[in-house]
Amino acid sequence: MQHSSIHWFRKGLRLHDNPALLAAATNCCRLHPLFILDPSSSRAGANAWRFLLDALRDLDGRLREMGSRLFVVQGCPEEVFPRLFHAWGTTQLTFEVDTEPGARQHDAAVAELAAQHGVEVIQEASHTLYNTERILALNDGKAPLTYKRLQSLLASLGPPEKPAPALTQEHLRGCCTPCQVSHDIDYGVPTLEELGQDPTKVGPHLYPGGETEALARLDVHMERTAWVCGFKKPETEPTSLSPSTTVLSPYLKFGCLSVRTFWWRLDEVYQGRKHSQPPVSLHGQLLWREFFYTAGASIPNFDRMVGNPVCLQVDWDDNPQHLCAWREAQTGYPFIDAIMTQLRSEGWIHHLARHAVACFLTRGDLWVSWEEGLKVFEELLLDADWSLNAGNWLWLSGSAFFHRYFHVYSPIAFGKKTDRDGAYIRKYLPILKDFPTEYIYEPWKAPRAVQERAGCLVGTHYPRPIVEHRAASERNMGRMKAARARRGNESPKKHQAPATALLPPQLPFSPPGTKREPPASPSAAKSQRKKPKIKQH
Repeated sequence: MQHSSIHWFRKGLRLHDNPALLAAATNCCRLHPLFILDPSSSRAGANAWRFLLDALRDLDGRLREMGSRLFVVQGCPEEVFPRLFHAWGTTQLTFEVDTEPGARQHDAAVAELAAQHGVEVIQEASHTLYNTERILALNDGKAPLTYKRLQSLLASLGPPEKPAPALTQEHLRGCCTPCQVSHDIDYGVPTLEELGQDPTKVGPHLYPGGETEALARLDVHMERTAWVCGFKKPETEPTSLSPSTTVLSPYLKFGCLSVRTFWWRLDEVYQGRKHSQPPVSLHGQLLWREFFYTAGASIPNFDRMVGNPVCLQVDWDDNPQHLCAWREAQTGYPFIDAIMTQLRSEGWIHHLARHAVACFLTRGDLWVSWEEGLKVFEELLLDADWSLNAGNWLWLSGSAFFHRYFHVYSPIAFGKKTDRDGAYIRKYLPILKDFPTEYIYEPWKAPRAVQERAGCLVGTHYPRPIVEHRAASERNMGRMKAARARRGNESPKKHQAPATALLPPQLPFSPPGTKREPPASPSAAKSQRKKPKIKQH
């Protein structure tokens, strides 16, 4: 039997390594490649929407080169599919597995609708290196809570599967896509304005979306063999004026680039050469992605505190003024404000910059819930991947996975480690560009005459610090210690291990780029538990 197939694109916006798309084209007489836009279901801002529309236009163009096209429909899937099943005479629906809880609910509802309409459903896993269900099955249905545990589970599975072949004209032989002139109007890729987005809110177009761009960027990086082999995430710089990492994360998030393709291209470069190892290597970064995807797939309420069994329950402050100042780059700390300005403008910031602003918002200075920071990142980041975003906010707020809560990023000293002259601040906060280096990180300390010469009066043209860092971080460390003490008195729940069990035997692996310190002796560790001191990065 030859099928009339719909392939439902969601994250896998590519023709390479897309086994569900290949399944749609197999024994198929009619193929409708489909993307459903539901603007109401996303917090994404204008930059992320522009990236997505870039990716859709690129995908449409690549399909047209093979005589097909992309059909873009607005609405929610449960309402769209019954209409399309009937209009297109559909007998088969294919799509990529999505591990996010909300997506799984949608997918179950769509599968039920398909069954009601006599439509066969095929789902294929290709957004992660491994089938997440296989990892969970090896761990008694629970997420591994340490990187080492994940590595041990993956060792039993062997290397990731090789990528599936890219869709070609040969795959579509005998298969047609009904295309009409009116389809450009009815099913074309919309504009930002048509989605209710303000095109004046987008920043510089540094990272165009799409598979073509993703593969071109991958090729450029893979030609840098020495850089790839020597890559160590902690040694990259958050204040670099051009990215010191690959910035392939947005392309992985939207599936413009297959993570398995990335893995095996790295493997080709590594062959016969000395190279860095996980967790700091590029392979290691992809395993961190796998770690958080597995956690997000199985831990209830992973993106919130209440009802999340691995999350420390903390009485965070409700302070809209502090949250607004952080979000709008008005904290009075130039390093923090420069990072938030870059984020809003460009849609991407270095992972250590993310560490700094996340720590500042939560346990470091402002004591605002990590859930509020998650929402801002979800709006502004091009690579705001649900599982990774939640997992990293849990980690950086000291709520889960990471428990050395007395390690605090200084909003003054940390940036100076890689940018003593403040070039990064001068780029993103031009109001401060004429301050002497001595005051660029602490402009409030500059004498008034210096401020006048710089053309910026602190308190008038640029805000004073909204908190005093040292006092705030000392107070918050006590609050975090108290929250952890309360947790220690509670009985463990499913998915919850005692705090010490969440750490590997010697030292916790950190999220990509966190520097590790030598393990303390047992006596030193005991002393630290009794009286932790703030360690400023």
